[in-house]
Amino acid sequence: MSTHNVWTHKGTFLLAAVGSAVGLGNLWRFPYLTGENGGGAFILVYALTIFAVGIPILIAETMLGRNSRRSPIMGMRFLTRTHNTSRAWESIGWLGAASAFLILSFYSVIAGWAIHYTWQMLIGSLAGADAETIGAGFDALLASPALLTLYHTLFIIASGLIVGMGIHKGIESGLRIIMPALFIILLVVLAYGVANGDFTAAASFLFTFNLADLSLEGWLAAMGQSFFTLSLGMGAIMAYGAYMSSEISLTRTALAIAIVDTAVAMVAGLAIFSLVFGAGLDAGQGPGLMFVTLPLAFAEMPFGALVGGVFFILVLGAAISSSISLIEPVAAFLVERYDLTRPQAVFAMVVASWALGLLTVVSFNVYAEGTIFHTLFGRSAFDFIELLTNIFMPLGGLLIALFAGWALTHSEVMKEMRTNETWFAIWRFLVRFVAPAAVAFVFLRAIPQVEGYLIPAIGALVIVGAFAAGRTFLVDDSQQR
Repeated sequence: MSTHNVWTHKGTFLLAAVGSAVGLGNLWRFPYLTGENGGGAFILVYALTIFAVGIPILIAETMLGRNSRRSPIMGMRFLTRTHNTSRAWESIGWLGAASAFLILSFYSVIAGWAIHYTWQMLIGSLAGADAETIGAGFDALLASPALLTLYHTLFIIASGLIVGMGIHKGIESGLRIIMPALFIILLVVLAYGVANGDFTAAASFLFTFNLADLSLEGWLAAMGQSFFTLSLGMGAIMAYGAYMSSEISLTRTALAIAIVDTAVAMVAGLAIFSLVFGAGLDAGQGPGLMFVTLPLAFAEMPFGALVGGVFFILVLGAAISSSISLIEPVAAFLVERYDLTRPQAVFAMVVASWALGLLTVVSFNVYAEGTIFHTLFGRSAFDFIELLTNIFMPLGGLLIALFAGWALTHSEVMKEMRTNETWFAIWRFLVRFVAPAAVAFVFLRAIPQVEGYLIPAIGALVIVGAFAAGRTFLVDDSQQR
């Protein structure tokens, strides 16, 4: 093991994990999905899935990181050796690293849009603009490879500099500034939305309980959101867990992460939709909600340019706190495996991910269609890379649940969790059976070809296969204890 870093303060892992979890998805995707899928009914399914799937896997992934005290790839190599399991389980580490690398490549491009809008807001160029002007401005941004590349470059450099400075001086110090600032800005924007928007309509939109509006697709969306929002299966939680003090409760920390992450999404939803409804605009814009509808709402409100600029600073901060967690798993592996210095490892990761990100840049303009990706997969390079991550992350999460649930012994888990037998039994049941089943369906939902009646049939096959693999870890009671 090439590093003996441990977070300086006990609460830093919580801060780091929340920083990883709180990102662009919290600020527009969660509220948008909630409004489209039955409001309170969606939130109920989301909360149940967070408890039954998200928290058990979050505990499991953190446990694997803390148990190995290594990067995800080297950590899984260590754990497969010490537990005499197949080296195929090292794929957990590789899937996480691949997901982090791929996500960073396009996340940096999209987060870069916030740089553009922060500047546009603060100089007042959008003040009083109409829908056509703002829509045309967004289209012009997407049509410019040079601008997208510039913002992509600036964002990924900023993220790389923080990680390159090290665990304590870089990530830890950065998060101590970024995260409190994010929470303060979010509350300021909420207060502004309450004062100048339609808070009642926003609350009704998000929290009206209408089970009839929640389709099977809505259930799957709620399950998928609960998994993706906690940054599971992309190596970040395992990497951060390696620096976590052995004295900290895994269960309490996992609960705190889930609660804070969900609270941020709720507050963001109330703030954003208060502004949107207050301006009489359409809430169902998906990605365009943040970069078209919201700027239009700010353009029509008092002090909108200033508050809009502050809001997009919030977006940038949330994006950076997530992006640094994407760099860490791969950078830590390069340090451990190839004995690189941290700056060298971060530089290698960032340059490679930046180069891959250029495919996303040109997917919006020069090569929007007619490429080899369209020919082979019927989608742009950006859509194809996103599809890969939507497969790798749930697959990694499923394998994490199975490995932690079946390979780790009773005594190991009790030592890490420091809990009672009742919660241990509940966690083990959830992580062995419930979580893999749920994640299998999320995994299948990510594959466009799997639709309709094929979902239950193929889902059953995947689950049976997963349990069969899990049973290879069964040993007699004396070994378990």
